[in-house]
Amino acid sequence: MKKSISYWAFPGGLEGTKDIAEAMREAKAAGFEAIELCLADGGSLPLNATQKECEKLRKQAEKVGIAISSVATGIWWGYNFSSPTPAEREKAVAAAKKAVQITRWLGTDALLTIPGAVDVFFNPSAPVLPYDTVMERAKAGVKAVLPAAEEAKVILAIEPVWNKFLLSPMEMANFVDAFQSQWIGVYFDVGNVMPYGYPEQWIRILGKRIRRVHLKDFKRAVGTAEGFCDLLEGDVNWPEVVKALKEIGYDGYLTAEMIPLYKHHPQVRIWNTSRAMDAILGK
Repeated sequence: MKKSISYWAFPGGLEGTKDIAEAMREAKAAGFEAIELCLADGGSLPLNATQKECEKLRKQAEKVGIAISSVATGIWWGYNFSSPTPAEREKAVAAAKKAVQITRWLGTDALLTIPGAVDVFFNPSAPVLPYDTVMERAKAGVKAVLPAAEEAKVILAIEPVWNKFLLSPMEMANFVDAFQSQWIGVYFDVGNVMPYGYPEQWIRILGKRIRRVHLKDFKRAVGTAEGFCDLLEGDVNWPEVVKALKEIGYDGYLTAEMIPLYKHHPQVRIWNTSRAMDAILGK
């Protein structure tokens, strides 16, 4: 399994102000083999990025000697396939198709995808939508984008997040299987499922459907977003997680998604995370 880190883990990453080439160099220096780049409506990697701009980033990664493991985006929290209005849903489909193309231009093959949300836990003003409505719209949205993903050979990697949707490994498996396509899979997040499950169980049930993995740790006693913590500091059973990943034959990227940042000297977290991942992987 290969060590990767999210662009969001760097100071300025969430804001999209961190220079991507600089993040690549820092990730490489800290011992990471890859970096996950992050799309936004603006910033260092916007949705209107051109093929030339993406190929430049790809060449910069090659020069640094680091791979681009995948592409993530936070746009789904603002609009997604299950959004209340048809205009927002159409916007989400168009954005997803563009994100698929950017992912391919960057030379990687996995796009983190959040197809819908019953609510947005950090935005009280966001509407609460009926679960069955979200399911219907999420399936329709994925179906609309899947041909573009298949043509580009990019996986729509569905992540379990705190959206009160796809809350069990069985439901996630059924959702993915319904499309009967190798270009839809799971972006499994170890920390995200901790409040309501055991990541090792999810891994064994989802099996080969898992195409990418996010690493986070979580303190169950906290129970809120403040419960996310440094790797090895929380309640994740890391030996069992690694054992489960090996059992299903996963040998792809493990991407540390370490947000929020430290209050002081946030760049230190990059190095701490690298050392923790070495311990987790027995390196």
